[in-house]
Amino acid sequence: MNLGLDHIRLRNKMLIIFFVSVFTPILLTNIIFYIVTTNHVENLRMKDINKNIEQMKSEFQIEVEHAISLSSLFYTDFWINKTLSYSYTNNEAEYVEAYNSYLRRVLNSSYTPIYTLVKEITIYVDNPTLLYSGGVEFISPEVEKTEWYKRIKKSNYSTPILIRTESSFGEKDIFSIVRRMDYYRDQNHVEKVLKIDLRPKAIEQIFSNLNVDGDLYLIEKSKRSVEYTTNSNMEWRNTEIIYDQIDLPKGTIVIEKDFSDDILLGQWNVIAEIPDIEVFQEVKESSNFVILLACLIIILPTLVIVWITRSFTVRLMLILKHINKVTTQNFEIIPDIKARDEIGQLSIQFNRMTLTIKSLIDDVYKADIQKKNLELQQRQAQLNALHSQINPHFLFNALETIRMRSLMKGENETANIIQSMAKMLRTSLVWKMDKVTVKQELELIYCFLEIQKYRFEQKLDYHIQIDSAAYDCTIPKMTYLTFIENASIHGIEPLKHGGRIDLKISIEENVLVYYLQDNGVGMKEEKLSQLNQYMHSKKDMGDRVGIQNVIYRLKLYYEEQFEMLIDSEEGNGTTIQIRLPIEKEMKT
Repeated sequence: MNLGLDHIRLRNKMLIIFFVSVFTPILLTNIIFYIVTTNHVENLRMKDINKNIEQMKSEFQIEVEHAISLSSLFYTDFWINKTLSYSYTNNEAEYVEAYNSYLRRVLNSSYTPIYTLVKEITIYVDNPTLLYSGGVEFISPEVEKTEWYKRIKKSNYSTPILIRTESSFGEKDIFSIVRRMDYYRDQNHVEKVLKIDLRPKAIEQIFSNLNVDGDLYLIEKSKRSVEYTTNSNMEWRNTEIIYDQIDLPKGTIVIEKDFSDDILLGQWNVIAEIPDIEVFQEVKESSNFVILLACLIIILPTLVIVWITRSFTVRLMLILKHINKVTTQNFEIIPDIKARDEIGQLSIQFNRMTLTIKSLIDDVYKADIQKKNLELQQRQAQLNALHSQINPHFLFNALETIRMRSLMKGENETANIIQSMAKMLRTSLVWKMDKVTVKQELELIYCFLEIQKYRFEQKLDYHIQIDSAAYDCTIPKMTYLTFIENASIHGIEPLKHGGRIDLKISIEENVLVYYLQDNGVGMKEEKLSQLNQYMHSKKDMGDRVGIQNVIYRLKLYYEEQFEMLIDSEEGNGTTIQIRLPIEKEMKT
């Protein structure tokens, strides 16, 4: 199946080949390569950005954990708790001595140099016998009004709390770790609260380690409030800003990380706002390279294919032009043939053929036509003479005379046989009737069987069963008669005791079914195999001209729409089934 390609011009066929076999595969390949490359570059860039954010988050988490571990040291320090809980009612010098001997060293020099994130350590105590200075402060009414103190009072646990607190300038730009110091039982019921302020510069340095342009936000998870940001245009120190209410610039990529693995920082999130140009800049550079490469891959083959296609389409059009001239008896040859490829050879052969045709027309063709006309006239005269000698009417009249003489002598059986013979001859000589009805075919079959029965007397018996609807169906002439003849002559005649032929013609599901069975000598397996092979080939069947002729005509009329099944076994007769499409006789 050529899908109508034979009607498409050669140039258009080459374009189809180019677009289907070259352009489309290259285009699809480059599109896929472009998508895979850009996705890969984008994924790598996003992976790097996520890695930087994760590293920055980890650094902040480590520093906070250091501060928490420092708070644990204060929380579990027995002497600190004892010193701050003791009641110095008689002698203030006693507290000063205790403070200088241990608390001063602990609060001012022992820990803060180790932890770079710690700015200041303050212990708030509700003990009126102390002198409040040097890192020890009184829980005054002003302290009780602060947000961080309210948070620690509401907490039922001694775990530290990370909270944003006010600096000395009144701005909430300090992160503090606040913790209740109740590890030891206090008989005096002195309240002690530890407050560790983190160094703003250290936090700023951690959050500025992101190696891409963009802003970072530290978000309190429950309220989604901005607690810290590197965005210099945002007044987060003095105003409560809800992150979800911020209008983000178009094309901003938002990456949010949480501290789900940390108890203290579990209520905080880190959000990074990255301009998409940071990601797609490298994607754009790689895509430009891919597009340039794709253009080169497409343009170069296109130019080569156009150049090669033109090299033979132009010459083929020239040959076609000269062929059209030959059809009008203009035998002009193709000039200046220099190419030596197949088209060049074709052009050379065309010129030779043109010159040869011209020579034949001029020198031979006219004389040859005169000679052939004379031969045809001679053959026609011979045929006319032969027809006049063997006139069918003469033959039929002679047979009719013999039949009448037989009737006059009382030889009715002989007369019937002669009548059947005449009817068969008359029908077979009417060659213009290529197709006949089943009824007409049956008339010939009855005539033939009566003649055979006359020959074999009681040796041959037959039975014919016909569906009434099958009489008007048309079939190729002598389709069934040939198999009746083979069954009689090759099947029944060799038998000594005689035999029987059964013929059934019926209609099954819009198919005309011919079923013939005899109980003759049958066929050898080798002959049956050869006969079945011929059904699917054009192999010569030798002396089986009748069957070969029928199969050939059935193939000619019906092509693949008919079916023939032959089954035979030596000594057990033969069965033949033919299935043909139904064709009704056209009545006028």
